[in-house]
Amino acid sequence: MPDLPSPQDAAEAALLDECWDTVLSYADLCTAGSEAAVRLATEAFAHGMREVRAADAAEARSTARRPSRLPRIPLLLTAVRTTATAWEDDGRGHELDSELRLWLGSDRAARYAGPPPRRPLALRGLKDMQAPDAELLWLADVEALPLPVVARRLGLDPATASDELAQVRELFRDRCRRGHLDAPPDARCRGYARLLDAVTRSPAADTPEDLSRHLATCPDCAEAAACLRPHGGGLPAALAAGVIGWGGLAYLERRRRAAEVRLGAGRPAPADEDRADEPRDGGHKARVVRGSLLATAVLVSLLALTVSLMPFGGTTEDSATPTDTVDRRPPAAPDRAQPTDPQPTADAQPSPNASRPPADSTTPAAGKTPERKDPGPPDPEPQGTATPTASTEDPPGRDRNPAPDPGTTAPATCRVRYDLVNQWPDGFQATVTVTTRGALDSWHVAWTFPDGQRIGQMWDADHSQSGPRVTASATAYNSSVPAGGRLAFGFLASWRGKNSPPDDFTLNGGTCERA
Repeated sequence: MPDLPSPQDAAEAALLDECWDTVLSYADLCTAGSEAAVRLATEAFAHGMREVRAADAAEARSTARRPSRLPRIPLLLTAVRTTATAWEDDGRGHELDSELRLWLGSDRAARYAGPPPRRPLALRGLKDMQAPDAELLWLADVEALPLPVVARRLGLDPATASDELAQVRELFRDRCRRGHLDAPPDARCRGYARLLDAVTRSPAADTPEDLSRHLATCPDCAEAAACLRPHGGGLPAALAAGVIGWGGLAYLERRRRAAEVRLGAGRPAPADEDRADEPRDGGHKARVVRGSLLATAVLVSLLALTVSLMPFGGTTEDSATPTDTVDRRPPAAPDRAQPTDPQPTADAQPSPNASRPPADSTTPAAGKTPERKDPGPPDPEPQGTATPTASTEDPPGRDRNPAPDPGTTAPATCRVRYDLVNQWPDGFQATVTVTTRGALDSWHVAWTFPDGQRIGQMWDADHSQSGPRVTASATAYNSSVPAGGRLAFGFLASWRGKNSPPDDFTLNGGTCERA
């Protein structure tokens, strides 16, 4: 681990242990290399810990309402963004991701440093919540930790954690609703504010046509719509994009994949997952001993059963002779001229037992595997140009090496998997995973949307769209893929009426088959 600031107490030591991985993950997205990512994460962590100490000290001195603050992990992630801004100002921008540098100079980045009413709605809503509630919401929805792990980390009752999470989501919705009503951008948005509140309350409510058109053209109201829906799976994306800013959706996807890997390996979460279960070691060892004894007994029983079923009283050769009369000769190899291989086939070898009746002459001796003729190297001549050799195996006139059908489709160059992660009335989140058969130095994946869906944002790939056809191209950090390797990216898109999965996937122009 790099030279991080020394924690001043046990709480800071726990913060370092729990949050370093998340800070480094986001720093890796923001930089152009792994070494720069470690340096950025180190500086950001030191900056974030100073902010945590200052906020704790201010809260301890304050006797009025607590000052608004972010939970620990999002606070450290925003420290990464702040440190990256400082790098750009100090002439170290060449170490940052090129897209991040463009974003830092845009109006979207300026929102985070502007007056509070103009900051992203999700950021304002999360800061306005009590610290334990905001922590529960972030760990469960963005970090994708299992609820039992979140409950243990925050000191909650695992049996009621699910109900508490639902209440916290509603609380976040209420904070965002008030923030949107208090500071709408213009009069037209104010006219849609209450309708938007009513539509997003129920997952079954249909979005009116005029509201859909307004959401498609107003970024502020579209942002509010994502925050006001606690159901449907869009809330994690709204939180990550609103609080973190650039790369928030890519960070969300990384945390989701990390959670899937932990669950696939049988580990619910890192660091603190089973500390409360340590006194069970004695019982666990006893179960292991009992299981071992049971397995030994089963093996002994199987061995005894095998011995009891073995035949006795006959010769080894008779017991090895099969009872069926099926001819078990190996199939003859295709006839080719092989002057350098004088070895005879198995059928031409003399029988080891001349006194055996002719019907048994083709039965192999016990324990001996019939020899197969080496087919030799492939015929270098084109199919059909060599003179065929007479054979009793094939009827006359039959082509043993038929030419390939000219209409046969070439094998697919890849396999593609399309996953619809989340969907809400006017948008959705999806991921595309492609497994390639050959090694790639660069790649572009294309597909066609059947229902007019439009890509809004994509991570781990650059995208372009012309009508229904979308092309996702490799970025600088994931352009090389080994043979048999996988490439993956995700995106947010809008839809109206119907959201059928895309088709006609290609990789570098070659056809892909669906997984």
